[in-house]
Amino acid sequence: MFDLAVFGSLFLTLFVIMDPPGITPIFLALTSGRPAKVQKRMALQAVCVAGGVITVFGLLGHQILNYLHVSVPALMIAGGLLLLLIALDLLTGKTDEPKQTKDVNVALVPLGMPLLAGPGAIVSVILAVQKADSVTTQVSVWTAILAIHVVLWIVMRYSLLIIRVIKDGGVVLVTRLAGMMLSAIAVQQIINGVTQVVRNS
Repeated sequence: MFDLAVFGSLFLTLFVIMDPPGITPIFLALTSGRPAKVQKRMALQAVCVAGGVITVFGLLGHQILNYLHVSVPALMIAGGLLLLLIALDLLTGKTDEPKQTKDVNVALVPLGMPLLAGPGAIVSVILAVQKADSVTTQVSVWTAILAIHVVLWIVMRYSLLIIRVIKDGGVVLVTRLAGMMLSAIAVQQIINGVTQVVRNS
């Protein structure tokens, strides 16, 4: 009742796309200044939001995109632009403002979506679910999706230990580095979307 090859293929694909090690500095930067209890809750919320989005698109992805007349490249470009806005805030230090720290739940946007449940992960899951033509492969696909979200939660949950080591100055440095990384991810996502539009035209 389990296909290890299907599980391994999708798990590795999602691991590369969702990038648990790479999300750590971004998570630390976006949640800095909050109490540890709140940060732990936000780690769980981000994973739950990502899991919910991935599940919905896994089950109804094609129908949703077709109904809204939205193409995958358009989804990629929109996600890239949103990430770029967040990256600019990190680079300029706007996320250090008390108002944002208290009022904005970054676990929903941008952590849950589009950072974790971004266009790449969504498309990968849609294709994997479509190709799963038996109960065994379906079980393997959904187990891989569950496994990657457990890994993401563990990484973000225990990345909070890093904050105790690097202190406030280190958090500022991590925030700027995260902004640079996120801006590069955003620009690459936009380029990929535009490239697909050009190829399909």
